[in-house]
Amino acid sequence: MLNMSGANQQPEASLAPLGLIAGEGEFPHLVARGARAAGRSVVIVALRGSADPALRTLADVFRWRGVVQLGRWIRVLRCAGCRDVVMAGRVRKSDMFAGPRWLQWLRYVPDLTSIRVWYFRARDRRNDSLLGAVADELARNGLTLIDSTRYCPEALAAEGVLTPFEPPRQVVDDAAFAWPLAKQIAALDIGQAVAVKEREIIAVEAIEGTDRLIRRTAELCPQGGWTLVKVAKPKQDMRFDVPTVGPNTIENLARARAAGLVIEAGKTLVLEREKFVEAARRARIAVIARGDG
Repeated sequence: MLNMSGANQQPEASLAPLGLIAGEGEFPHLVARGARAAGRSVVIVALRGSADPALRTLADVFRWRGVVQLGRWIRVLRCAGCRDVVMAGRVRKSDMFAGPRWLQWLRYVPDLTSIRVWYFRARDRRNDSLLGAVADELARNGLTLIDSTRYCPEALAAEGVLTPFEPPRQVVDDAAFAWPLAKQIAALDIGQAVAVKEREIIAVEAIEGTDRLIRRTAELCPQGGWTLVKVAKPKQDMRFDVPTVGPNTIENLARARAAGLVIEAGKTLVLEREKFVEAARRARIAVIARGDG
């Protein structure tokens, strides 16, 4: 970690600019604001088709680059003098598997560095393998991928009930049943969420992501009353793929008539916390942040 105690601690403002590879959602905004509040300049590589253009207002340097143009990311970051890099925000991997391979190549136009990582560096196509290979390629170019929550630790869920009412007994019981199963699925890098009702697993997250899992569960369990359990991987790499929830999650759960949401304390980002909790209160969706025990 760059945060060091004692006389040798280096002030944030004296560090090289922070590189931010920004995908979809609020998370990149949190990182950029946190870094700037710490006195650090920010260089943003905004992933085309994913990142919010409004991030430009938080950047000292802002460049649009393709999702599979790793070599071009690296050139931007090195030219700006970055040494530390954060990856934050969603990239919808399912879109990259839609349609024939030739069409994907035309749509994304991968550069040579990305081709090398995809075909020769990564062990397989699972998220951890691909992102680990990206981190290794960054390191070969003098760029260190750091904990993505470094500049927004306050956004991590604290253990306990987040909503201002007692969770229904069924939500607590279903969470206790589904938690170890969700952990096993996450350990296999299949997905990080399951939908459960009355000790019956209704749906399991895979490449489609949590929002589509919720919609699928609504079709399978139209009467509602189910619980979403979302966990971190047993050895969660906080540099990337950190579980994240926000107001949009609650809105989707409300439409699907869910009764509860259980997340992992200390390993799950809660975006726009006040709006998130208020939306859950209005929808009467109990939210529990559970320790990994």
